[in-house]
Amino acid sequence: MLSTSQPSPERVPSPEEQEWAGPEALCPGWLEDEAPDGEVPGDSGDPDCATHAYERLQSALCQEGLPPTLDCSAEPRTGYGPLDMTVCILGSPTPFLPVMLEGGTRCPGAVVLCLSPTWASRVPSETSPGAWSLLLSRGVSFKVGGHSALETFVPPRRANYVTGTFTPGDPEGGWVGELARDLDCPTGGSVPLAHRLEDTLVTRWVLAARANLPVPPTLAFVLGARGDLPAEPAAPGVRLVRLEDPQGQQSLVQEEVGAFLGGTAMEPYGQVVVRLAGWRWRGTGTRSTHRKEEGAAVAQAVGARLRGLTEEDSVLLEAMVPTARLPVPPPRSPAPRLPMALRICTLVCRSWGDRPQLCQVACAVGRAESPVRHGAALPQGLDSSLRQWGVAAPSQRQALATRLREATEAAAAALLASEAELSPRRRGGSRARTDILGVDFLLACVDDALELVALASNGQRCLETCALAEAMGRGVGEPRGDMPRLLAEAMLHRAQCHLVEGKDILLIGAGGVSKSFVWEAARHYGLRIHLVESDPEHFAAGLVQTFLPYDSREHRRDEEHAERVLELLRSRGLRPHACLSYWDDCVVLAALVCQGLGLRGPAPAAVRVAKQKSRTHRHLQRCRRGRPPPAAFAVPCRRLRSHGDVERAAGSVPFPAVAKLEFGAGGVGVRLVEDAGQCHAHAARLWRDLRDDADHPGIGLGWGNAMLLMEYVPGTEHDVDLVVFEGRLLGAWVSDNGPTRVPAFLETAACLPSCLPADRQAQLVRAALECCRACGLRDGVFNVELKLGPAGPRLLEINPRMGGFYLRDWIREVYGPDLLLAAVLVALGVPPVLPARPAARTQLAGVMCLASEHGDTLAGGGGMEALRELHGRGLVRLNRLFEEPEGAGEYEEPLLSVACAGATLAEACERLLGLCQGLGIDSPRYPVEHFLSHFK
Repeated sequence: MLSTSQPSPERVPSPEEQEWAGPEALCPGWLEDEAPDGEVPGDSGDPDCATHAYERLQSALCQEGLPPTLDCSAEPRTGYGPLDMTVCILGSPTPFLPVMLEGGTRCPGAVVLCLSPTWASRVPSETSPGAWSLLLSRGVSFKVGGHSALETFVPPRRANYVTGTFTPGDPEGGWVGELARDLDCPTGGSVPLAHRLEDTLVTRWVLAARANLPVPPTLAFVLGARGDLPAEPAAPGVRLVRLEDPQGQQSLVQEEVGAFLGGTAMEPYGQVVVRLAGWRWRGTGTRSTHRKEEGAAVAQAVGARLRGLTEEDSVLLEAMVPTARLPVPPPRSPAPRLPMALRICTLVCRSWGDRPQLCQVACAVGRAESPVRHGAALPQGLDSSLRQWGVAAPSQRQALATRLREATEAAAAALLASEAELSPRRRGGSRARTDILGVDFLLACVDDALELVALASNGQRCLETCALAEAMGRGVGEPRGDMPRLLAEAMLHRAQCHLVEGKDILLIGAGGVSKSFVWEAARHYGLRIHLVESDPEHFAAGLVQTFLPYDSREHRRDEEHAERVLELLRSRGLRPHACLSYWDDCVVLAALVCQGLGLRGPAPAAVRVAKQKSRTHRHLQRCRRGRPPPAAFAVPCRRLRSHGDVERAAGSVPFPAVAKLEFGAGGVGVRLVEDAGQCHAHAARLWRDLRDDADHPGIGLGWGNAMLLMEYVPGTEHDVDLVVFEGRLLGAWVSDNGPTRVPAFLETAACLPSCLPADRQAQLVRAALECCRACGLRDGVFNVELKLGPAGPRLLEINPRMGGFYLRDWIREVYGPDLLLAAVLVALGVPPVLPARPAARTQLAGVMCLASEHGDTLAGGGGMEALRELHGRGLVRLNRLFEEPEGAGEYEEPLLSVACAGATLAEACERLLGLCQGLGIDSPRYPVEHFLSHFK
């Protein structure tokens, strides 16, 4: 059993509580009435309770069938440096046990459990004035396979992320809250934030006003000085009354109570409850129930509760919302069917990109005359609970599950947004924020329709309930659920974000407007960027820590350039932690500088192989080991440096074929040729028009204008973006491209996620990975372009850098992870934590816009202003690729990308097509509907 421990012995309920037990049958479990069910240790002579907590950990491990913790404390662990990750869990071992075990599997040794305030210390922060760093001298660390070890750390180990049992009333809550206060690292909660989550009035107002969720009609009385509530709340179903003197305003109380009982919000309900609310009152049972007609008794009960009211408390008068009663099949037995009660518990975490993500749902069912509380009944799944309640149609159960996910994530988003508005003092520190929370719901019936009513939130009880449900499922052979993985990934990700803060990153090449996101991301992650850039007037000069102008556009001299850059760094006294480039022209130079600095990165020889397209394919054709070997993905091709090369290539490359620049980028100069004559003509034009970088910057002409002729590969075109660390695949994302405008191959449309079946996507990912490995690309973020035909994948080219155009933005929007952060982590020598089972949050479909086709329409017709306004409202995703049109005719590059999202790919395409038709992007010359028709 993974909940904290056995509940305390039951006591005989008071008459008032006995009176309450019956009416709760109408609305079970929504009054947040349970007391903390953690076992309270006796006086064992252990003042900080570490021994008792350690014993609880061993008991929980034993129940999971895991080995006991190995005591390694006699041999101190040393050698932890600034790039070693430490996720610290403070307090009770059991609520977070599944998460710690998962974290130990994903990042062995990174998750450390601190069971005593004597195991940690606070020292003034070296980076954040007024804040504190948490140092661990002792802790239980978790490894692969459920192994754990009690270790001492010399010198003490610095925490990168801290969370723990902040729940009010928890035995460890005092020292946990004190250790976690005002830290300089991300903190997944605090005592003040836990108090706020446990305050029913505060959270119910947020759920109603910010998340637009139905809540039980509520009348709340508070003292006028209370400052954590809005001055003039306007929340459906919640009325707030401020009292200056509770004892001298009886007439106002009676008036408000009468208006509430007789109001339209109370029309569907027959009973009310009066209770004290606030974090101090959780689990006290100080409440009474009344029929709606008993106005005088209700007012008297409210007045009695108002005596002794403090600024942290409130008195609530609430409607008793009946649980939905649905028709069920006749019972097999003639015995009477007893009324039952249901509670829906949801657990949500702050996931990638700070977006709430539902982790698990657990329901509790009990007798209606007894309150259904967290920990008082064994949990069960939502689907079986709905079937038990009479929701027979699978489609209706699925629809309710979808609505519950949307409501839960909306509730969490509203709660997290409201706490972000608090001052650092009221949050418990500038880095403190809630990362895991629970929201409870009731399934009500309104106008013959099922409706989810949001009741309140909590900081830990839903975590314990869902952990128990997870353990119970494994007991009957069910596979592990997503909850531990999602929570562990969220914590490890936040720790890695802190890990990169303040790191010095040497960036080679700034790129154009399409890379503007880099500067915003650098500020967000706290990176110190030192930029080497050929353009001394580049707009990024004022956005970086150090600007190092150096003209490296002649890339055939990159070895010389690398020496000059190293001299620049030495003269400035710069010693970067990492070096990388996302700009296609500069990837070889960046690899050479990395090598000169002794930093992690792909070897220059590997980058050279990948950068030169014909060399890539020739190299792969020699790689004959494997099943299938990398040679299976290569395409016949020949290098073209003269018209004589064209004749020789025509004898070995079948037509139709593709002619393109050897070092090209952005699809510029790519053309389908039907015979040698067309190839000669295209080569003559290209060699005349594109001679050096000044003719068309950023497409690789600094390497020369050599071409290649490669066999045309039929099939659909796809991008695969990979994160590779020490040759191991950590993450992969597949996107689909629409048909190109033959004979040129400029991109027209794209979608993410891919609409290919999973096995076909797996073919693309495996082919991309094997091609990168075969070329020697073992560390980095890479973009691989492939064609997929009936016989499987064929390589087009490898881009040994992060995917360009819209790809980084789209992958963040759809899946959450940031390719830029992943590239920085790999360059620092840290394997990025990425979703083990990435799930798409939405579907995106986008189309490219060209200056030649759409420039006048977008500029003259107000189209750009409309797109910017829609982008600002989150209705479209607009990625500006160039400030001014680049190239002309067959050398043109896309001006911008515009995309729409949808719950399904068909919905996204429909929205995008409507937008393009409305703005004039769609036309007979540029048939957007045709481009999108390939995504099926």
